[in-house]
Amino acid sequence: MGLTRLLSDQLQRLDDLVLLLSDEQAELTKGSIDGDALNTIALKKQALLVELERIETLRRSVQTKLGYADGTQGARQAANDAGCLSTWESLLEKSERVSRMNALTGQMLSLRMKHNQEMLNYIRQIAEKTLYKPNGRNNAQPGRINASA
Repeated sequence: MGLTRLLSDQLQRLDDLVLLLSDEQAELTKGSIDGDALNTIALKKQALLVELERIETLRRSVQTKLGYADGTQGARQAANDAGCLSTWESLLEKSERVSRMNALTGQMLSLRMKHNQEMLNYIRQIAEKTLYKPNGRNNAQPGRINASA
């Protein structure tokens, strides 16, 4: 497989990943989160990441076989010589975008988890102050009324 094709495949997978990250962020901003939808998104993201890693490994192998140095400089030179430098640059830009989106999604998840934990703590606190014992008896002290007149 040629370098141009590999870069184009990677770029397409990154575009797909951007869409999934957008969907995930939209899901996280809803008042009521659909856990099944988030799980589906996570599975699709994982599959895309595995595929991206496979293509990247293949791209690096082609780069080496063509006699280019490892790393970004070798990749840039290989892309330039193959006439697909603009695709390489688009790939780098899209990778940065995906990285930023992924970091934002992680922050959103952290905030959501923190909020959920605070709500659970609040519910526990309320439950501990209940007026009834597990046997159904009232925990409150009987009121003292002075009935003598």
